[in-house]
Amino acid sequence: MSLSPAPDSAPVSALRHHAEDEASALPPLLVQAEHLAGSVLLGDHGRRRAGMGDDFWQYRPLQQGDSRRMIDHRRSAKGDQQFVREREWQIAQTVHLWCDLGASMRFSSSDQLPHKIDRARVLALAAAILMIRAGERVGLTGGLLPPRRGNQQILRLTEMFSRTDQADYAPPEHRALIPHARALFISDFLGPFEELQLALTKAADRGVRGVVLQVLDPAEESFPFVGRTRFQSVTGAVEHETLKASALKDRYLERLAERRDLLDRLCRDAGWRMGIHHTGDNAQTGLMWIYHALQRSPV
Repeated sequence: MSLSPAPDSAPVSALRHHAEDEASALPPLLVQAEHLAGSVLLGDHGRRRAGMGDDFWQYRPLQQGDSRRMIDHRRSAKGDQQFVREREWQIAQTVHLWCDLGASMRFSSSDQLPHKIDRARVLALAAAILMIRAGERVGLTGGLLPPRRGNQQILRLTEMFSRTDQADYAPPEHRALIPHARALFISDFLGPFEELQLALTKAADRGVRGVVLQVLDPAEESFPFVGRTRFQSVTGAVEHETLKASALKDRYLERLAERRDLLDRLCRDAGWRMGIHHTGDNAQTGLMWIYHALQRSPV
């Protein structure tokens, strides 16, 4: 009896190194978002329903009131019951994203915490990955990247989210919103309120419903500053120095609460949901909230 030679380990090693090289070429944002999306169990998406569209959804028995032209004769010929071929409602499967890439988002109070923009980017992209894999069409507000399906769209979104805006505050886009679609807006929402109000009003006029997620650094909630402190915007355009920072705390927290109440009221009027996420929290918690909030009907 002859023995077969041992399998050559070289091809296996080469394949592993090739896979590692390919993975290292992926944008870090995409790697993080893929990992985060993979940690969320993707179950029944909850928004697929019948309506006017192009893609087959399901067969169902013929019901009273259905036109006989709706009957699928090939499926019905397999038995004694007549069936209707239903298509998906494509409009309900469109999601628009807006992620604030303004300079105010490039803030972190500690080296142990991510910048707000980094957390917002990974949450937005991870949510897009989940929705695209569930059959959704996902794109950006403003028409620069129309909603599409597929892995190529994930790469396009990664590229768009990797950009930055030089202005302190980047206003949300409200153009090119598809009627009756869904939307996700992520920002610290600390800038001028008028543009956000316009965007949500335009969205509501088009029947677009969605969620707003406010991303804040823990220091922006607690205001831990004391003594002599110089406050400066990320771009340096705004600066304020005080000898007693603690004296500003109550007024700051009051204004923050006023802004949050205004944001919550705006969302309710537009039929949207509002959530809050802190960069010190687990990113998976924020993604789970986004995922379930987009599935539920507005309150």
